[in-house]
Amino acid sequence: MSNGRSGDQKLRADAGFTLLEALIAIALMGLILGALAGVTAQWLPSWNRGLFRVQRIEQVAITLDRLSADLAAAQYISPLGLKNVPLFRGTATAVVFVRSTLGPNDRGGLEFVQIAETVDARGRALVRMRAPFVTLPNTDFWPATIAFRDPVVLLRTPFRIAFSYASPAGQWKDSWNDRSALPTAVRFDILDGERRLVVSTAARVQVDLEPPRPETPVEAPRPEGDKVASERGRT
Repeated sequence: MSNGRSGDQKLRADAGFTLLEALIAIALMGLILGALAGVTAQWLPSWNRGLFRVQRIEQVAITLDRLSADLAAAQYISPLGLKNVPLFRGTATAVVFVRSTLGPNDRGGLEFVQIAETVDARGRALVRMRAPFVTLPNTDFWPATIAFRDPVVLLRTPFRIAFSYASPAGQWKDSWNDRSALPTAVRFDILDGERRLVVSTAARVQVDLEPPRPETPVEAPRPEGDKVASERGRT
């Protein structure tokens, strides 16, 4: 019996870890975690910089697509009672125009769109706003009298944007106040801060350069009997 008890005690002693073995395992685990932490500390900043760069490029691409779609849809709309005066104003940092409505809940029609650089608590930002289209008796205080709403931030610092406008003769201008025509195209340069040019592209304004003209009325066809009577009268 004594031999059986001593055998069981030996098996129980061999089944677990000694204190020395546990300490060695903890030390090895610490070395492994320390090595992983060192490797992570080396590649994590590069990962963050790469991810931030990708996000910035994606932001610029989305902004370019939004600007191109908006400006290409600008329409030649004149105020009430005025001819050859399109509702379009542009500066180096802002542009205001009229286009067809855009949105899943809109039922068609026109709207004013303003894309302008503003300043908020986070710095400079390029913001798109819109307002329902209303007839204007004149353009003396336009577009200051338009109540724009639904602000959407398109671009933030360090990026800035500079607009320029092409005349029918092909000359680029920093502002567009021509009261008789729309620009043939609008160029937008995206700058990184105040110095470096990131990308430059242009959107052609897909509208008639002249104001819309009324269609020439088409003479309705006369009945065959009237035509025959007219021919007999001539003979």
